[in-house]
Amino acid sequence: MTPQDIPVALGSDHAGIALKATLREMLEAAGHKTLDMGTNSPESVDYPDFANAVAAAVLEGRARFGVLVCGTGIGISIAANRHPGIRCALVHDTTGARLSREHNDANVMAVGARVTGPEVALDALRAFLATPFGGGRHERRVRKLTPDWSPRP
Repeated sequence: MTPQDIPVALGSDHAGIALKATLREMLEAAGHKTLDMGTNSPESVDYPDFANAVAAAVLEGRARFGVLVCGTGIGISIAANRHPGIRCALVHDTTGARLSREHNDANVMAVGARVTGPEVALDALRAFLATPFGGGRHERRVRKLTPDWSPRP
């Protein structure tokens, strides 16, 4: 089984549905399986519901990584980080995405649809998925965040 065989879970509120669809299309075109945890309507919804669904998928092993989208990415990342074992990074560019994996072993990426354009979000997601955890000095820091942590493949 390759890492691409384990799905990437996606979730968004109403502000993020278009960007979430764009990210899902790119993932699927690249051969990644996806789990779309909603929402799929422009009707107003509560972002914690979708952060919780994506966090559960990652924590239960149904997804390798999670991707969350709301208007700014702030609220949905806060909601995801309330789950022990989730390390959700709010990213604005490829550097932040890469370093969130390399230094923090982030397992969820959040992005703001109203503040980050689709091309930047696509590039950031590619960097997030392609970057392994660096280990070394970063490992002891991540262990302080999540005592029962082990690095992801």
